Amino acid sequence: MPRVTQPPSRPGSDPGQAPTLDEVARLAGVSRATASRAINGGNRVSPTALAAVEAAVATLGYTPNPAARSLVTRRTDSVALVVPEPDERVFSDPFFVHTLRSVNRVLAPRDLQLVLLLARPGDEERRMLRYLGRRHIDGAVVVSHHSEDRLAEHLASLGLPCAFVGRPWSGADKVPYVDTDNIAGARLAAEHLVERGCRRIGTIAGPVDMAAGIDRLDGWRSAVLDAGLRDDVVEHGDFTEAGGARATRALLDAHPDVDGLFVASDLMAAGALEALAAAGRAVPDDVAVIGYDDLGVAERVTPALTTVRQPLNEMAEQATRLVLDQLDRTRPTQPVRVIFPPSLVVRQSA
Repeated sequence: MPRVTQPPSRPGSDPGQAPTLDEVARLAGVSRATASRAINGGNRVSPTALAAVEAAVATLGYTPNPAARSLVTRRTDSVALVVPEPDERVFSDPFFVHTLRSVNRVLAPRDLQLVLLLARPGDEERRMLRYLGRRHIDGAVVVSHHSEDRLAEHLASLGLPCAFVGRPWSGADKVPYVDTDNIAGARLAAEHLVERGCRRIGTIAGPVDMAAGIDRLDGWRSAVLDAGLRDDVVEHGDFTEAGGARATRALLDAHPDVDGLFVASDLMAAGALEALAAAGRAVPDDVAVIGYDDLGVAERVTPALTTVRQPLNEMAEQATRLVLDQLDRTRPTQPVRVIFPPSLVVRQSA
């Protein structure tokens, strides 16, 4: 039976030299291979032998060699946050700041390193896919994905543990994802504008190549049609403040009688407020405005923005836990979907 004895005298060794795996094995009374397996995950090691090796490691103060451990476990102890967006957008949008913090908040207690992967379509994206395919990371959380990147299919074909924040445009049946009910959230916004008495309700919709952009447009449209109103007051933005301002100017030119506006992100809504002020339209007296996100922008703008809250921090944390669950399992499981309900936060703009 494996047992722990007193530490060996280590004859001939340098007293200042770090203990070796062979010494751990001798002290635990097991083979070197068993000691290695016990230290690197415990696969095919009896509970008694595992306890003996753990005690020997503690007695000797042994620290595994990370490179050797990686060869045994095929683990890098790192998880990527994959963002197929240009870097200038990632570092200026609170959506990504909140996502980074939330992912790292889950990884840190597991002593896992967060790796940020950014990629524009084209050569950068191909390079990122090669990096993922070579398993330089153990798993990936993917956020802000577009129809053309087809990341869900790529990661599923690699068999790489992953989870998406937001429903993938395609391949949603192949990978786990966490989302908010974007259709229901947009309906909440449009219905609130109807209840305020708005009768010419427009929307600054998100990009047409992202599931969130399409779902929020569909939710707005279903609510205004249910209220007997027209659904033709639509402009598309790109989820940036400048894009929201441009789309709002175009919408006002085409539909000067608009009296309610649902904007598919708070950053775009900040741009919309600037455009409305420049056009001499008072908010909320002339035009009531509602955004989407509630990640800090809504409280900083003037007037304070009524918005649909999506619980992004909880969503990103849940997606990260889904990746860790896959890393901890020895057998693949069916992809999991987790949908968080949105809520309306009423402030001065509506």
